[in-house]
Amino acid sequence: MNPIRVLHLISSLAAGGAQTMLANLLARMDRQRFQNQVVSLIEVGPVGEQIRSQGIPVYPLGMRRGQPSPAGLWRLARLLRRERPDVLQTWLYHADLLGLCAAPLARTPVVVWNVRASNMDMAQYRRLSSWTVKACARLSGLPHAVVVNSEAGRAFHAQIGYHPRQWVLIPNGIDTQKFHPEPALRADVRCELGLEPEALLIGLVARFDPMKDHGTFLRAAGQLARTNPAAHFVLVGEGASANNAPLAALCAQENLDERMRLLGRLADLPRLTTALDMASSSSAFGEGFPNVVGEAMACGVPCVVTDVGDAARIVGETGIVVPPKNPEALAEGWRKLIALGADGRGQLGQAARARIQQHYSLTGVVRQYEDLYQSVTEKTRCAA
Repeated sequence: MNPIRVLHLISSLAAGGAQTMLANLLARMDRQRFQNQVVSLIEVGPVGEQIRSQGIPVYPLGMRRGQPSPAGLWRLARLLRRERPDVLQTWLYHADLLGLCAAPLARTPVVVWNVRASNMDMAQYRRLSSWTVKACARLSGLPHAVVVNSEAGRAFHAQIGYHPRQWVLIPNGIDTQKFHPEPALRADVRCELGLEPEALLIGLVARFDPMKDHGTFLRAAGQLARTNPAAHFVLVGEGASANNAPLAALCAQENLDERMRLLGRLADLPRLTTALDMASSSSAFGEGFPNVVGEAMACGVPCVVTDVGDAARIVGETGIVVPPKNPEALAEGWRKLIALGADGRGQLGQAARARIQQHYSLTGVVRQYEDLYQSVTEKTRCAA
């Protein structure tokens, strides 16, 4: 039997949670049963290069961020006619809408949307993004299925008017071979960061974006630093660097210059993650399934997370959940983990890794996507 041809259309291939999940999915799918290719609305990007290194074709449409493009729609339709995929899998709102418009022009038989967010605050973004989400809600009955990666995401999108033929909940999968405890790296990473081996290191891995609420993290860090001289902090992600003036100003305001390490985007994230004492997600809205929480847990690092998206469901009893936009609560969550001591945090970390292995393994998630693509193509062929 010929393999099922899946074309993945995504808004961008910059570093991000959806992009990471796509790359991990493509690396693990059965290549005898599925043939994958990827299209980015804009440039190829770093994740696109990573996917290309797996031998999977990646095409850029060359659209400009934040600008509708009839030419981009035409280029996509032409590419779909040439490649003739059995399934067009779109990722993120702009790709969902563009893919739905292009598919009939190319007679692509199956369209599946992939929605990654939950309670989005569209006031924080451009009007085009808000319009796109509203248009997707109105048109959500047209795709063959809508994939969500969180219960919170499904509830939020149903509330704003999404009415798909079929909801499919597939959480993010965590690569527990790539993200795993490695205690020997702890001293090396601390030395590289200019920290003493016994320093207490708390990390936030997140791009600089209103959703991620770096302000709450930094205000909580300031509170903890004033009472705990051993506490140090590290920020990782696009825009989390010293040349980001607003971020640097927040660090200075909280007197964190000597306590904070701003590393920007890192290629070797597992190495840094496994050296943390605690990891956090300070997101204020919008998260569905925060990959970085699952990755930290897989490294045996206990987490303090804000109650946004499915973060509380992911952490379970292995970490601490606090309200969003509440620096005092976040700092108090860290204090509770500090009070457990290294042994207590280690036990929580072991339980966290076991939870990821049991509920969010990458192997199981890949199988769910494969089953979905098999199901929708079989239904379409039978209907034809």
